[in-house]
Amino acid sequence: MIENPQLRKILKWTGLTVLTVLVLLTGVSVYFSKNWKPELEKKITEAVNKGSQGLYQVSVKDLHLNILTGSISADSIWLRPDTVMLNALLDKKVAPTHLFEIRLAKLQLRRLSLLRIWRKKEIDLNDIILNKPSINMTYYAGQHRPQTETKPKSLHEVLSGTLHAVRIKAMRIADADFDYISGATGKKLNSVHKLNLTVRDFLLDEHSDDDTTRFYYTKDVRFEIAGYQSPSKDGMYTTKVDSITGSLRKKELEVKNFRMIPKYPELEFSRKLGTQKDRYDLHFKHILFSGIDYLRLNSEGVLHAQSLLLNSGIAKIFMNRELPGDATQDKTKNFPHMALQRLPVATTIDTLKLRQLNVAYTEYNPMAEQKGTIHIDHLKGNVLNVTNDSVSLDKSAVAVALLEADLVKAAHLNIRIDFKLRSPVAGFHYKGHIGPMDMVKLNPLSRALGLVEMESGKISKIDFEAEGNRYGAKGKMQMRYTDLKIRLLKVDEDGGAPKKKGFLSFLANNILIKDSNPLPGKELREVKIDFERTPSASFFNLLWKSVFVGLRETVGLGIVPMKSPEQGNKDMQKKLKDRKEKRAEKQEEKKEEKKKKEQERQQNKN
Repeated sequence: MIENPQLRKILKWTGLTVLTVLVLLTGVSVYFSKNWKPELEKKITEAVNKGSQGLYQVSVKDLHLNILTGSISADSIWLRPDTVMLNALLDKKVAPTHLFEIRLAKLQLRRLSLLRIWRKKEIDLNDIILNKPSINMTYYAGQHRPQTETKPKSLHEVLSGTLHAVRIKAMRIADADFDYISGATGKKLNSVHKLNLTVRDFLLDEHSDDDTTRFYYTKDVRFEIAGYQSPSKDGMYTTKVDSITGSLRKKELEVKNFRMIPKYPELEFSRKLGTQKDRYDLHFKHILFSGIDYLRLNSEGVLHAQSLLLNSGIAKIFMNRELPGDATQDKTKNFPHMALQRLPVATTIDTLKLRQLNVAYTEYNPMAEQKGTIHIDHLKGNVLNVTNDSVSLDKSAVAVALLEADLVKAAHLNIRIDFKLRSPVAGFHYKGHIGPMDMVKLNPLSRALGLVEMESGKISKIDFEAEGNRYGAKGKMQMRYTDLKIRLLKVDEDGGAPKKKGFLSFLANNILIKDSNPLPGKELREVKIDFERTPSASFFNLLWKSVFVGLRETVGLGIVPMKSPEQGNKDMQKKLKDRKEKRAEKQEEKKEEKKKKEQERQQNKN
């Protein structure tokens, strides 16, 4: 109980004043909600239409205003292009490159000063929140803005009659569904779910157009996609990504744990395809685009980045040689520089950086019933001028790859490849060096793929150089080696381990094989590389097979004719058919023998 009458009077009047202010504010809030709501909805519609120069329309189902907290929320918002205006702009080819359609159940604006809007015609609010919106972004190619003598009005000039300035500290879009659509066909080019977007420090005033630190009036736009997953068109692969994040201010795009996962194991996968096709199993832990020109990407649809880093990756490629080749298939289009030209977006990557990549190319030999793998480990290096953009190609039409790696877990490889980006025959030039190697370490590969085993042999170095294209490769090779002895093998028709061909191995070592280079008292031999590519062979297959031809010539096996891949595959198919028939006959004989023994056992029992 307060005894002081004067203090009681002050508190009484204070409480009455506060209560009166609350009642007035509540009344004003109710008045705004009931009487200004239609006017506010009208102003929003007019502002969007005027700000977009008639291109966009907006509809709002309901508005909720709270003057006490300075917050506004809107229900069922739909922002969409005006079809009449859009079609007119498309006919004149002056429409924006990208059009948006946005639907959201609720929009929240917090800490908004209504008095500032009324008195200064300025919007200043803390943040805007959009929860689970649906966003369609449609791409229209070939659009351009005509050059005019008069400078087009800025967004601030368009809105200056209504507002002097707009400042938003943050705008957040959470769990958005995003569809990227072709304006030409209406088909979805890509879909993304669980997209999170944060816009930081949006400012629109008379000076913001001249602020070079801002991207479309913002200090930064950050985006994140979590848990992206998509099946391939043929259903044979699943692409998964843990996260994709990017920042317009930093000009970066980062991908973590990109995986392209085959649906079936190696042999099952290949047999479902029915013909010889590569099976890929890819995993890159870290992918980073740096120096992306987002402004040009948005306005022109051209991707330019200073660098692309592929770090800590595994690439497994599998080929099943038991299957027939596809005569209609030409893998030239999948050569790296040819695949680049087929990208739907004009692209320039100044430097492609490869770091700590492990590549494994595996072939299955059905005659030996074994797999042989060429391992290229710890691959690193740079590829310069990766581009399909005509402007960049006019400056330089060659992409240069400077790479090094550990080859077949036995030697170090350095190679330079010059890709001729405008070559109609997929031309390229390559030059490489392989360091010291114990040839016995090649046995896991040579046994499975060539039915040859190295008894001994030391390579001191290999140098090679060649010109290649879709038809094959021609060049030269020098290989220094000593003490080469081999053992020829033959397959076991019953599926056992390959067996030694004793007499043929003796003949090969004493007549065909040259056990060193240079031979005693002789000069170093340099051999020619002349390899004819089959259309179904991949770029990687062309590289290693042409080097293999040089090795073969150097050791003296060049006099033994090599079958063409087509003839070799044809002969293999015949041998596999004969083997299958013989095994079926043996199985039938075993069944008959088992049946006969069972009958004899039954007779003895009776």
